[in-house]
Amino acid sequence: MQDSHTTAAHHPAFQHHFETMEQQRQASTLGMWLFLITEILFFGGMFTVYLVYRNWYFASFAAGSLTLDVTLGTFNTVVLIGSSLTMALAVHGAETGKRGMLVGFLILTILLGATFLGVKAVEYTHKFEEHHVPGPSFRFGSEELRHFHEEATMLRSTQIHGVELGEVQLFFSLYFAMTGMHALHMIIGIGVLSVLVWKARHGRYSPEYFAPVEYAGLYWHFVDIVWIFLFPLLYLITRHVGVHP
Repeated sequence: MQDSHTTAAHHPAFQHHFETMEQQRQASTLGMWLFLITEILFFGGMFTVYLVYRNWYFASFAAGSLTLDVTLGTFNTVVLIGSSLTMALAVHGAETGKRGMLVGFLILTILLGATFLGVKAVEYTHKFEEHHVPGPSFRFGSEELRHFHEEATMLRSTQIHGVELGEVQLFFSLYFAMTGMHALHMIIGIGVLSVLVWKARHGRYSPEYFAPVEYAGLYWHFVDIVWIFLFPLLYLITRHVGVHP
């Protein structure tokens, strides 16, 4: 034990309150999984709220879902799946001591993440232009629906063909909240990967020590999995319903 402690003490990443590098790695891994569990609870709460309201206001949520751009959503799904692959290859590069492979695939992962955010910004811009952002300026649907909305306002009723505007606003509120939190996690992930690139270029990681890269990979895969659930729940599940705005 003393020998391993002495050896570990010479490693620049070794923290003095651990006895060995392996003990440090196990403690860090436990901390990372506890963090991911809190993230699962956080997003799990949002998914639960969405599913409850979707069950209560199915027609309105279907109408709101029909306005989302499935093509852009599908493209972003492919981009994120690709980024998971590049992230896994970056971890493999760190594990095998291939610095060029590590740096290259980290940069590629960052570029794919930035692509996802860029496409998401385009989608958000379209929603602002269409006045689908919940609030005083919210508008929804065709000229017929807008005309009905004007009449419904006069009649103090907002229901049309099972679709209520207040419920559609609720759908878009949850849409922006869930995709916005996911995008925020993507931005944080890109920041973390950028730091890893800088440290990797300076030779900070080796086959003996690459835990930060491994944990960043776990985080990135988690964020990707969240989107894998968000995409069908927000874009696809209600497509078979014959409700049109």
